[in-house]
Amino acid sequence: MKQQANLIRAGQVIEHDGRRWTVLKQQIITPGKGGAFIQVEMRDLKTGNKTNERWRTADSVERLMTEDREYLYSYTDGESLVLMDPETFEQTMIPVDLLGDQAPFLQDNMTINVHLVEGDPVGIDLPPQVTLEVVEADPVVKGQTASSSYKPAKLSNGAKTMVPPFIESGERIVVRTEDGSYVERAKD
Repeated sequence: MKQQANLIRAGQVIEHDGRRWTVLKQQIITPGKGGAFIQVEMRDLKTGNKTNERWRTADSVERLMTEDREYLYSYTDGESLVLMDPETFEQTMIPVDLLGDQAPFLQDNMTINVHLVEGDPVGIDLPPQVTLEVVEADPVVKGQTASSSYKPAKLSNGAKTMVPPFIESGERIVVRTEDGSYVERAKD
């Protein structure tokens, strides 16, 4: 399906130069002189190579339609994720590279959304938030609570994030899977 270049969004899959690409980031740039253009950072689905491409906003690109399917995460086997279809109980293997920076937030029996183009996996969406335990948190420095300051903490999955001063080691917190940022204390 053809679409204008200025309608490209992150997460879409496009065909360019005979290859399939998944869009990672896009930015519309309006220079002081001349027409606007769109700068797109994208990854080749076969090789995993990244590239940047520029199009004028009036140019058209070929967008591939994706089918979304939900799977349950079972375990990681080397470089592949083993997923189970909740309806047929069939197991599917998908490269762990599709997760990118979100890989540490994957948890056992988590329901994830897999984007498919003609049966091939091209992207994975995790739930927007996960609950993790703080295993290490710096002590509060006296006077630090006067302003809204955050302190570093290490989570049970090995990721590091910034948390408010009242969060102690051993507490469970809710974290965004998109960037690993603190949301709130867990309510469980």
